[in-house]
Amino acid sequence: MAIRRVYVIGTCDTKQAELSYACARIRALGAVPVLVDVSTHGTGAQTDVPPAEVAACHPEGAGAVLGKKDRGAAITAMADALTLWLLARDDIGAVLGLGGSGNTALVTQAMRALPVGVPKLMLSTVASGQVAQYVGATDLGMMPSVTDVAGLNTISRRVIANAAHAVAGMAMNPVPDGKGDLPGMGITMFGVTTDCVDHLRVALSGQIEPFVFHATGTGGAAMEKLAASGLLAGVLDVTATEIADHLVGGVMPCSADRYGVIARTGLPWVGSVGAVDMVNFNGSDTVPEHFRARNLLVHNPQITLMRTTPEENVKIAHFLTEQLNQCEGPVALFLPLNGVSAVDAPGQPFHDPAANDALFSAIRETFRPGPKRQLVELPLHINDPAFARAMAAELLRMLS
Repeated sequence: MAIRRVYVIGTCDTKQAELSYACARIRALGAVPVLVDVSTHGTGAQTDVPPAEVAACHPEGAGAVLGKKDRGAAITAMADALTLWLLARDDIGAVLGLGGSGNTALVTQAMRALPVGVPKLMLSTVASGQVAQYVGATDLGMMPSVTDVAGLNTISRRVIANAAHAVAGMAMNPVPDGKGDLPGMGITMFGVTTDCVDHLRVALSGQIEPFVFHATGTGGAAMEKLAASGLLAGVLDVTATEIADHLVGGVMPCSADRYGVIARTGLPWVGSVGAVDMVNFNGSDTVPEHFRARNLLVHNPQITLMRTTPEENVKIAHFLTEQLNQCEGPVALFLPLNGVSAVDAPGQPFHDPAANDALFSAIRETFRPGPKRQLVELPLHINDPAFARAMAAELLRMLS
């Protein structure tokens, strides 16, 4: 088995001492460090991997990276090159990045491309603030540097050493890659579709290993990352509320590529339209002024829900079917004709038959059935146990 190395990545033109110190601490513990220099203007620093080697992996060659006057453009190009360079390694035990905001953006882009489970830690001056743009949907750790990464001192030595020891420990104690005895299944859930997911888990008990993701934008993205990493055998995509936020402007949106990983992997997909009756905002005072007259429901002091309109539901339907129609693997879209969430039922605040009819009609008009692609309509509410049992049966049929 190849030796698993710890890749220590930073800009040696300004952080040579700190990077070398991290490597020394890793080496002292018995791990094998590899110092990667991603300086965009090149250096004569003593390093294991010089900038030119990384830059050469850019699709347009090293000239697209090195020597640029525009620092932002150079960092962006080096990030692209580092991503490709790092993905080509087959001996990664862990990755450690050190630096300020520029290097954090550069290194974390490459880290995010690595599979879930590969240890990755970024020691950064910006780690104590908003880090969603750096972490994304991965298991990337962010560690505040406390002092600036600008020279070694009593504090920085301790903090850098702790980070170095952490990645060395992860590299030297890898978790076995073995998969579980049951196929792993990604399941999307929201509070208003919890009953459906609970019924699914009962119906599939002993037949799948469920991985439940809260459909909060990052939850759906995390599930997609696992699917792309080959860690899922299929998806039970019960909840699609992230689409509504993406199209209408809520705070928990998916990306424009929400179902792209299903098309690219061909994984079995059984899904529904759970919670598309709502757009999510933070506290009620954060709801945009032009939405204040809409049907709003205060879920808790931090979350306010807004009922989607017929017109918005048509857009949601088109987004969903356009992406599912590109899938060549087995796909089954289930429509719960009696309601799409716990608050979309007779007597509930978001019960709106006209909005649901617009959703279902648009799906019928645009969904393209095929040998492996089917649309299933059931006169049930999404949280009805029978609805979950039907989805479970179809998933088992696909897996068999």
